[in-house]
Amino acid sequence: MTTAATIDAITLAQTYGRRWPAQENIIRDYLLALGLDTNHGYAKRAVVNSEVAKRRAVLEQRLATLRRWTASARGLYPRATALTDRLRKQAKARGETLYHGLNERMFALEEQGMADHLVRREIKERKATIDAELQGLWQRVYRVEARQDQDWRKQERDFREQREMLRALENLACKEREMFELDNRKDQVMTVCKVALVNVVMWTRDQYFPLSYAHATWKRLAPFFHLPGRVTRGPRAVSVELRPFNDRQLNHDLVALCERVNQASLQLPDGRHLLFSLSPFFDRQKRRQDCALASTQG
Repeated sequence: MTTAATIDAITLAQTYGRRWPAQENIIRDYLLALGLDTNHGYAKRAVVNSEVAKRRAVLEQRLATLRRWTASARGLYPRATALTDRLRKQAKARGETLYHGLNERMFALEEQGMADHLVRREIKERKATIDAELQGLWQRVYRVEARQDQDWRKQERDFREQREMLRALENLACKEREMFELDNRKDQVMTVCKVALVNVVMWTRDQYFPLSYAHATWKRLAPFFHLPGRVTRGPRAVSVELRPFNDRQLNHDLVALCERVNQASLQLPDGRHLLFSLSPFFDRQKRRQDCALASTQG
């Protein structure tokens, strides 16, 4: 949107790109006074919180893995326990058999009248052989028991980590904030309209207001734009009669404004001229004031 009759779109965009940094503050001042420094609403729809979804996926995957491990360990532990009991019974039974045979051998040697030191030597040798065999059996039992204890500790550790994962998922669900995808096209359109409105006001100020209003903001210009009046449409011109102010200086500026607008010979889109003037009542009031001032001075 531009006040130029014709202009290239690229040139217009470059012009506004250069003007915007310099005008940003003054445009903001205009928007504040107009009450337009607000967002005009967004269309929104609920979307998945991607960060929370990633964390939840990691926790759920870890929880599924732990449950699979604990299910496997739950089957391994009873088998290890049964194997330990069986090996312990076998080692115990084998030890009883071997020592029972050793005792029978010692009694047999004594009945044969063998010397005591020879009996003790042979029994000692046989006992060493039996102990070596039994040690191998019991070592196997101990290894199975150690693996059983390891499986138990691992199962406990997996259960404990499962509880931690479940607690983390609950905390994540409690702290999760609902996310929305915003469609701010409406606000962008309104922003363009607001910038256009401010530029129109600033252009009007620069073109037709007296020089004393060169840096005026909307707060100072608003009374002129809010003035009531009467519009008369004719075949060749549209006349706008404005009601004057109660302030002499403002009325002086208003007269200058009307004169500058009329000197510019503005034309409406249908070709008719636009003429500004003050209400005749103001002219009579002004003449009375001038007469009163002249009589006072006389």
